[in-house]
Amino acid sequence: MTDHRSRFLQLALHAQALRFGEFTLKSGRLSPYFFNAGRFDSGAKLAELAGCYVDAVEAAGVQFDLLFGPAYKGIPLATAVACEFARRGRDIPVAFNRKEAKAHGEGG
Repeated sequence: MTDHRSRFLQLALHAQALRFGEFTLKSGRLSPYFFNAGRFDSGAKLAELAGCYVDAVEAAGVQFDLLFGPAYKGIPLATAVACEFARRGRDIPVAFNRKEAKAHGEGG
């Protein structure tokens, strides 16, 4: 297992983002595990997670020009990953969506 994968699993277990047991999913199906990205809930956890993501993207050789963070939990994840890329010398723009239309300001 690669270092970033091992670090990711250790982080997910430590943050209790990855849990094992018996879980009922939204679909009604039973699952022996549950992953809750909302448990990456501190600057230190997000920074470590972002490092794992950047390492994985770099190892895969993926070419891209934008990071997208879907509402809601994806927004801070994409932002943290963009910050890690910037720390490593690559400034990547971030975009995100909203689950509901905004009725004030610029709209959207």
